[in-house]
Amino acid sequence: MSGGTELFPGPDRDAAEAILGRYPPAHRQSAVLPLLDLAQRRHGGWLPPAVVDAVGDYLGMPSMRVRELVTFYSMFHDRPVGRYLVQVCRTTPCWLRGSDEVLAGAREELGIAPGETTPDGLFTLIEVECLGACADAPVVQINDDYHERLDGERMRAWLRDRRGAEDD
Repeated sequence: MSGGTELFPGPDRDAAEAILGRYPPAHRQSAVLPLLDLAQRRHGGWLPPAVVDAVGDYLGMPSMRVRELVTFYSMFHDRPVGRYLVQVCRTTPCWLRGSDEVLAGAREELGIAPGETTPDGLFTLIEVECLGACADAPVVQINDDYHERLDGERMRAWLRDRRGAEDD
């Protein structure tokens, strides 16, 4: 994946170049977060080690610096995730407004604990810190969509609906 040719082919190459274009040439490494996001979307929602290394090569930065970012930010995943990434906010505002019930509903419906993926590979459940929608707590982010003011039953119903839609 050297030089970014396989990392960002075709339209992804154009998107990567557009991202780089937002930064002065002397600061191209500043594009690392949006490029990691692009790479993760291209690689099934996670960043295999070879992809992390390729992003570092593409930007001319040490792979270890890129890995540090991948492991620090909860938006990046260093192992495969399900088709639906269910992220339950657990910070104080969400906790005070019932995130325990929401998490329990997800655990019961999916039969997995936080950090696990269902055997069918459809759902991954994780706990995260602050999704930034405290006024509408409790909040769950599923892939790129926010679901606000949830309770355990609404969480279970959403998961059942998704599973049913996949079975059709």
